[in-house]
Amino acid sequence: MLKKMRQRFVLAAMSAITAVMSVLVLGINFWNYSVTIERMNQTILQLMDKEPPGMEAGAPGRKGKPPGDFFGGPSPEAPYMTRYFSVYVHSDGTIADISRDFISSISEQEAEEYAAAALKKGKPSGFCKEYRFVAVKDADGTHLFFLNVSKEQQFMKILLFISCLVAFLSIIVVFFLVVVFSGRAIRPYMENMERQKKFITDASHEIKTPLTSIGASAEALSMEIGENEWVANIKSQTGRLSKLVADLVTLSRLDEETPFFEKDRFSFSEAAWEVAESFRFLARAKQKNFSCQIEEDLDFYGDQASIQKMLSVLLDNALKYSCENGRIRLKIFKKHKHIVTEVWNDCESLEMDDPNRLFDRFYRPDPSRAYGTGGYGIGLSIAKAIAEAHHGRISVKFCKGEGIQFRIVL
Repeated sequence: MLKKMRQRFVLAAMSAITAVMSVLVLGINFWNYSVTIERMNQTILQLMDKEPPGMEAGAPGRKGKPPGDFFGGPSPEAPYMTRYFSVYVHSDGTIADISRDFISSISEQEAEEYAAAALKKGKPSGFCKEYRFVAVKDADGTHLFFLNVSKEQQFMKILLFISCLVAFLSIIVVFFLVVVFSGRAIRPYMENMERQKKFITDASHEIKTPLTSIGASAEALSMEIGENEWVANIKSQTGRLSKLVADLVTLSRLDEETPFFEKDRFSFSEAAWEVAESFRFLARAKQKNFSCQIEEDLDFYGDQASIQKMLSVLLDNALKYSCENGRIRLKIFKKHKHIVTEVWNDCESLEMDDPNRLFDRFYRPDPSRAYGTGGYGIGLSIAKAIAEAHHGRISVKFCKGEGIQFRIVL
């Protein structure tokens, strides 16, 4: 449990750090992209002032002074430091004029191809490879301005790469720091858990002695005066307390990082059949219908005794809470590389928002009925702890109008 808690702490911290770094990287690059686009558009607007009249009427952003950016807008020298060309296209699609005075790397044919590509996009502005274009329509056609922005594009790519690299390296560094300091962060909780486990173990040993004495005295009393309801009640309650103490010790042991010191490969099918056969007689004695389907030749690496304990808990739970003359079904099969165990039984409908609360220690949805079954609400907690100690998972679901099903995947 403590190991899982530390893993969850690291996962939560890293999720938060990753989310923050992602927002920073996206925010920085989006802001840079927006500012760069605004600068490109303002530069094109300045260049358009140098073009022949007729352009000004339909040009985008001609209302007043072009808006500045965070750094005060483009430099007045920008038009003389850039490479650009323009193409005027008639409404019928013919090229009327191509201006290449401020660029030498573009031929007329290439300029026509860029113009066709820009018109095909159908947008007032955009990108064509390393050129930013603005399309201005007038009564006779469309005037296209193409500004070479290869340096700006390269800068945006470099900024994106550097910011992602810095974020990635920061996440790695933070990960190692979180792993190192997570032990200190959960140390008070670990110490508290250790004290709780020590208390349970010590208290269990202290309680066992008087329980044994009470049980022996009850046996002696029954031989002396014979069986009666009082002696029977003493024996019954002593047995319940002894079982509760044993279950608490089991849960305490399962909370340790290495609850099973001796694991081995065993036949899961045979182990399940042993439990099922002994349970069959109990179900028959209580006049309940028990069906069993166990796939053969299922092998598993783990602690056989605890696996059988887990199956016994689920079947015993099904026996206690199934309807009178009800049905119980055990099904074990292999799915992909996992062993799936399903225990189903019919039962009265339970009003529960979260069925997983059944795995909480000492939780019972109906306390009045639970006392009649002789349980303490701790068996399912043991089953869950055993499943998780074997790196598996357990779940429960209500089948409306039918019953309840527990499912274990190992």
